[in-house]
Amino acid sequence: MENRYAPLIVTAQLPTPLQNWANDLRQAHFPPERNYLDAHVTLFHALPASVLDEARDLLARLAGQHAPVDARLSAVMDLGGGTAIRIESPGMIDLRDQLAEHFHGMLSQQDSHTPRLHVTIQNKVERKEAQALQRAMHGAFEPRAFRFSGLALHRYLGGPWEAAGQWSFRGNARL
Repeated sequence: MENRYAPLIVTAQLPTPLQNWANDLRQAHFPPERNYLDAHVTLFHALPASVLDEARDLLARLAGQHAPVDARLSAVMDLGGGTAIRIESPGMIDLRDQLAEHFHGMLSQQDSHTPRLHVTIQNKVERKEAQALQRAMHGAFEPRAFRFSGLALHRYLGGPWEAAGQWSFRGNARL
């Protein structure tokens, strides 16, 4: 797929210590042949490639206006053939809703619905393997608060992603 036609993915950025922790979990539990992405929290899966400049401008403006967004790792999440960590963040959902309103009429069916925020640490494995990891994690998992540090934009290249920009939250407005 040529880059200029690649759909755009918008993610919320995790703070560095949490990003490293989630990457370590992915490294340990994600099937190696499909583990070519860092851990991420997807806000939009497929904005049209034609909105690249508009998306960059909007993400930069919103990140500049907002302080880091409060969130909480809340539970181990069953994905059927995988495992994730559920994230609760009304502020990030509000920010995502602003983005969705801006891009109304251009959203895929998947992106038309409010997402269940999460970090996937295992996917496309046998159900038994996913359940075993979930049982193991339930005993060790501790909910914890954090703040999202920014927003990022990527091009989807049929599997791997290409970075298209990232913006740190630096404003005063709290979500």
